[in-house]
Amino acid sequence: MAILLNIDTATDVASVCLSHNGDIAGLEKNAEQKEHASFVHTAISKIVESSGIYISKIDAVAVTAGPGSYTGLRVGMATAKGVCYALKKPLITINTLTVMAQAAADTLITSGAHNTATLLCPMIDARRMEVFTALYNMHLEIVLPPVAMIIEPLSFNQWTGDNKVFFFGNGSEKCKPFLQRDNSVFINSSHSAVHLSKLAGKAFEKEEFADIAYAEPIYLKQFHTGKV
Repeated sequence: MAILLNIDTATDVASVCLSHNGDIAGLEKNAEQKEHASFVHTAISKIVESSGIYISKIDAVAVTAGPGSYTGLRVGMATAKGVCYALKKPLITINTLTVMAQAAADTLITSGAHNTATLLCPMIDARRMEVFTALYNMHLEIVLPPVAMIIEPLSFNQWTGDNKVFFFGNGSEKCKPFLQRDNSVFINSSHSAVHLSKLAGKAFEKEEFADIAYAEPIYLKQFHTGKV
């Protein structure tokens, strides 16, 4: 296993953690989305100091690459790449929706509320009736690839017939009126850099590294300022 610096600034709550051989050596969180940029560097300093692990000793940096907040994604990616360049360490990028699915899977496994027909559906609010979403099974294998989707009454019908689908994330609440089915379950599930670290650890073992020079956030759709 390795020492990994994990950075998640993609959604409402930002978090940074240091993982050592799969264990969490330090964790910092920030729930003020507008403060993510000022939070992340301070959080790294705090974690390094409290853990007693020199930043030079990390083996790689992992970051949630998107989708999510445009500003948050840029903050996280720029910070991760900066640390990698400075320390000459590899970069690991993980899709935000996969990190969310990992968190939900952990919750369901702990509670025993899952079965072989369980699907996980993370949702990130993309304004109006649109969400960034995907579908995963309990092994985090992709059933529906990440997509920007406008939610309608028939959305997900092809999956809720034979599977119990768990919906979660900050975009799921507004979708409830459209997705009420016998097999639709809405749950509260919060992800953090801790869940990112689990996926990053597996990626590190497989040497699934991103190209630091060309790695970019996964936006899924173009940014619109609302100006004419």
